[in-house]
Amino acid sequence: MISILPNWHPMLVHFTIALLSISVLFYLARLFLPIEHRWRTQWLTMANWNLWVGCLFTIATVIAGWFAYNSVTHDAASHAAMTLHRNWALPTATLFLLLGISAINIAKQHRAPRCKFLSISVVAAMLLMVTGWLGAEAVYRYGLGVISLPDEVEIKGDGHNHEHGHGHDVEAE
Repeated sequence: MISILPNWHPMLVHFTIALLSISVLFYLARLFLPIEHRWRTQWLTMANWNLWVGCLFTIATVIAGWFAYNSVTHDAASHAAMTLHRNWALPTATLFLLLGISAINIAKQHRAPRCKFLSISVVAAMLLMVTGWLGAEAVYRYGLGVISLPDEVEIKGDGHNHEHGHGHDVEAE
């Protein structure tokens, strides 16, 4: 494992979120184009490929998340946050994988997704946002998977009195 990463989940999850979100946006965006517009077909293709590649990353992300869940040092409060994130992540991943399989079947029939597929995609995207939020809470509120500063590093002041490079001094508030 790379020494700066305690696990691979944080690296993989960003690809998953981006690809799946973009797929739903392309599915929806094509609805606003006129029926005969040449981009409708291209945007459907982009939506499908983002969904399918996102599904592959989802599988890797869930596996890495499972390893993280069982290996990251945590206390009772962070365990509850991690478990809540997992409980949202597994159904969300399952729903997107089912959408990916459905999109394959729809593409084989040479037709566009219908309202039911698009509605479920929007619900899946909303679940993805909640899941991502809960994952961010686990990291940024509870410090899960974060390697802290070494004990020998001495922090002076409140930790934020320094320059940010462009000549702008930043004062602690």
